[in-house]
Amino acid sequence: MNQQDWVAEELATLDLGDERLNKRAEVLLSLLGNRPGVSIPAACNGWAETKAAYRFFANEYVTPDAVLEPHFQATRARIADAQVVLCVEDTSEIDYTTKTDIEGLGPLNYEARHGFYLHPMIAVTPDRLCHGLLNYQRVIREPGTLGAKPDQTRPIEEKESIRWRNGYEQASSLQEASPGTRFVYMADREADFFELLSAADVTSETPKAGFVIRSQHDRTLVGGQKLRETLHRAPVLGEVSFDIPAKGKRTARTVTQQLRAKQVTLGAPGNLKGAASIEVTAVYAVEHNPPKGQDPINWLLLTSELVATEQDASTIVQWYLCRWQIEIFFRILKSGCKIEELQLQHVDRIEVALAFYCVIAWRVLWLTMLGRSCPDMACDAVFDTEEWQAAYAIKHKQRPPDEPPDLNTMICIVASFGGFLGRKSDGFPGPQSIWIGLQRVRDFAEGIAFQKALMNSS
Repeated sequence: MNQQDWVAEELATLDLGDERLNKRAEVLLSLLGNRPGVSIPAACNGWAETKAAYRFFANEYVTPDAVLEPHFQATRARIADAQVVLCVEDTSEIDYTTKTDIEGLGPLNYEARHGFYLHPMIAVTPDRLCHGLLNYQRVIREPGTLGAKPDQTRPIEEKESIRWRNGYEQASSLQEASPGTRFVYMADREADFFELLSAADVTSETPKAGFVIRSQHDRTLVGGQKLRETLHRAPVLGEVSFDIPAKGKRTARTVTQQLRAKQVTLGAPGNLKGAASIEVTAVYAVEHNPPKGQDPINWLLLTSELVATEQDASTIVQWYLCRWQIEIFFRILKSGCKIEELQLQHVDRIEVALAFYCVIAWRVLWLTMLGRSCPDMACDAVFDTEEWQAAYAIKHKQRPPDEPPDLNTMICIVASFGGFLGRKSDGFPGPQSIWIGLQRVRDFAEGIAFQKALMNSS
């Protein structure tokens, strides 16, 4: 799929009410996608294109929802034949504290910091391949509202946490529309609240998405026992091992966890008197022998799925590991696309630009994993002829072959232009080397095309 093909596919059903706006959207996605790490003026071809981009972002008929809707549809088409789709959701703060002239922002964790919270949902298959976004929400806090004691009696619809339940209901809508695919909602500890868990009523006549949510609270079970102590006493089903990357003071290592599981009944919290209890399965994954000086990796996961065997419990943990894809997605948005450096006058304009960068960040994440999932695919399914031939010629300093190399080879070539060394110990290329490499490959292709045009004209 070459540059124009993927842009056309992601915007195939775009309807901004004016064909000129639709065309401008395609041009912008192509321009920004070619050079995601530079400013909007640097990505555009001169001042005329830059002014056109700013006018587009400021157009009252252009909204992030309208820009993203065709991408949502393309995502649903890509997962139509999947057996299991993990609907991974999380929140990331978008910080514009240093951009004092942007209107419409709100406070972040304290009043002196301002920006907003981005809350997307991505579709990930168990092989960790992200097929696109399924949903997009954002939270802008009202100035002066921080520090107030939370009112636990407020209904969930009046709380920021409603975004998590909205996400689960979106996943359930997908489940209802596509009964041949198993949709499983995936979230971290912030989604561990009773109103969300109660929305996943498996006795409902309407099909519901499954869920895997990391537990934050040591809840009281019906009968008075505590959740964690109950799981401590459950028999060991087996073990699961996986590799984790370095993060902060944590070193990269192989983690081996013991697995326990038990079906439990959660009682309603005190502020929800009269609410029905909830039956879930709890999976307790505990690392018993972490390296010296390293904190153990322990997870208590609440799930709708039945877990009776070691394989069942291992599957839940492997699904939860797929949640890391959304953290990589946020890193691509911030470090690769540099969205916190956007110079636009109002948050509404930033959100429209951010919609484009969400699609671009997804494509980088998709390419990062696609070479691992489909290594033998011919690379011309993703890269156009000029791109792969230019990259091959510059990397190997020789004429490219007649037949395109496989996708994994090409992605490693692209990543090499972003600093990937390709040693045996290096593993697969990461997103940073890929997004840098993609920009350089586009420059190579354009330069070679220009040189050929000069030679043909002489």
